[in-house]
Amino acid sequence: MSDRTRIHNIRNIGIMAHIDAGKTTVTERILYYTGKTYKMGEVHDGAAVMDWMPDEQERGITITSAVTTCQWKGREIQLIDTPGHVDFTIEVERSLRVLDGAIGVFCAVGGVEPQSETVWRQADKYRVPKIAFVNKMDRIGADFFRTVDMIERRLHAHPLVVQLPIGSEEKFAGVIDLIRMRAIYWEDDSLGQTFVEEELAPELAEMAAPYRERLVEALADHDDRIMEAFLAEAPVDADLLTAAIRRATIGLKLVPVLCGSALRNKGIQPLLDAIVEYLPSPADIPPIQGVHPETGEPVACPPKDSAPLAALVFKVSMMEGRRLSFVRVYSGTLSAKDEVYCPSRKVKEKLSRLLKMHANKRDRIETAGAGSIVGVMGLKVGSTGDTLCQADRPVLLENIEVYEPVISLAVEPKTHADQEKMDQVLEKLLAEDPTLRVRRDPDTGQTILSGMGELHLEIVVNRMQREFLTRVNVGKPQVVYRETVGQTAEAEAVFDKEVSGQRHYGRVRLRLSPLARGEGIQFANQAPVEEVPAEFLAMVEKGVRESFETGPLMGYPVVDVRAVVLGGGCHEGQGSELAFAVAAAQACNQAMAAAAPFLLDPVMAVEVFVPETLIGEVIGDLNARGGKIEAIEHRTGAQIIRAEVPLAKMFGYSTDLRSATQGRGTFTMQFSRFDRV
Repeated sequence: MSDRTRIHNIRNIGIMAHIDAGKTTVTERILYYTGKTYKMGEVHDGAAVMDWMPDEQERGITITSAVTTCQWKGREIQLIDTPGHVDFTIEVERSLRVLDGAIGVFCAVGGVEPQSETVWRQADKYRVPKIAFVNKMDRIGADFFRTVDMIERRLHAHPLVVQLPIGSEEKFAGVIDLIRMRAIYWEDDSLGQTFVEEELAPELAEMAAPYRERLVEALADHDDRIMEAFLAEAPVDADLLTAAIRRATIGLKLVPVLCGSALRNKGIQPLLDAIVEYLPSPADIPPIQGVHPETGEPVACPPKDSAPLAALVFKVSMMEGRRLSFVRVYSGTLSAKDEVYCPSRKVKEKLSRLLKMHANKRDRIETAGAGSIVGVMGLKVGSTGDTLCQADRPVLLENIEVYEPVISLAVEPKTHADQEKMDQVLEKLLAEDPTLRVRRDPDTGQTILSGMGELHLEIVVNRMQREFLTRVNVGKPQVVYRETVGQTAEAEAVFDKEVSGQRHYGRVRLRLSPLARGEGIQFANQAPVEEVPAEFLAMVEKGVRESFETGPLMGYPVVDVRAVVLGGGCHEGQGSELAFAVAAAQACNQAMAAAAPFLLDPVMAVEVFVPETLIGEVIGDLNARGGKIEAIEHRTGAQIIRAEVPLAKMFGYSTDLRSATQGRGTFTMQFSRFDRV
């Protein structure tokens, strides 16, 4: 097979959704029907192939994104199953960064839920073409058309309905293919492997006709030949419609919407057809752009095996104690035993093995061409977001954005012997997870772990104890606050000391003023050049930014402040970078203390699903926690309460909610912003 044909036959896709929308169940069915697995793994039995970690099997949730490869109709589908829980959103972010297409899975009962919005925005950020799959059509309360409407309203997408459900809830029997106007039914006793296609019965044809017309009308806006046929009221060929849907999907104009029930084995084969027909190969999307690390000039990385190497490390995992890096090859070829260059760290590394991944299982391969997603052994330094290239043709690809942690807890070894082991284990976990932070508290000497949520830290501690056999005591979770200033203040500081026999002198005067929430740190200079020489300005800024790392109240990072250098002073022959950096830091600390500093709490967007009869008690509890109710929405048999609540008041909420609702209430929570409470 030629390189060009091989690359055109690749589909790099991810499955993304809210918690419990059925991502992993859809993935398990895809693996079964493509012949990758010989039996279906079920999430509720703890037997899903893609959820291979013990914590995932016990809890029935996906924690880490898993990579696998399968074949369908001559195409190679490289598939990443991502977590739905907001605590593991970095797994979604770094997967979408390297994917060419995505499937958004939506629950037909819940519709577009909060984490669905988050992952959809992440996909939009990386301009990833998407198809939507409305799952759980067999559930009580399933409503296909409401879900499509929510995709349009909440996600600001342009859904294109290409399938209609035949019945819903317990009467869900199959789907209508609006492109070929055929009915597809699955046989219950065949695990969904066999299905029949039939002509539409008169009542189904009558129901489908207006939707088929809407489909053609929507595509007419994107294709001249369909427009001509539509205006002439002539029949439109199915192949013409499929080609137009593919172009519109890849161009981010439309989102094809399909439906089914993964748990009941219905709707997966047409979804596989849609992946192959509508989602792009690496050759169908614009070549990724990098920059030259020295000159900053743009460098295109075309999806060709013959081009210079450009690959991105998007994930690091510790498998059986060894460091395994997941790499997307954008252009060029990667071979086992190759020497590669990492421009961000300015080091050369030698690869020892290349691996084709299937969840936690792997097969050795010798080479990986453009468009491949592979595991790499041998990288000692390269980490998440690093580029791999040739030393004589360097290129730097855009890094992966990392989120700031919002919650901390203290861990300490149970015995002196566990101390060294704990440090080594934390080093391994940090290499795997960019959202995890570790610091030593200077006052208490404790090791502080910071992460994205209670569940995130609970999983980390579990892994330390179970996987790495490290015995630790765990302290109560603590909220990670931010600090800011409430008013404008000015301060001046002088550094005048003799260091190593040389006199250092620098004087800095600056003004701090508050900014709106979310504006970060701004630095400006208004000092005359004779007072603060230009060569020392960078060190003045460095001193200011370093002092913002620990605020005056409780030592948390300072945000949303504008610092302006107003003036300073320098003695002939005594001005130095050290003097100006220290003077700037001291002036900044004094100004912060005088500028009415206050704490900013992390505020969480909370969504609570609660039975109608128990809504009063839940609202009362949220109000008691300092929450602000934003909206209450009615769904079949349940109410959804949307609220904003300070994170500090949400510890242990899952237990309280279960007891208040006899175990029937559920909630989701994600970080919204830092604000004064």
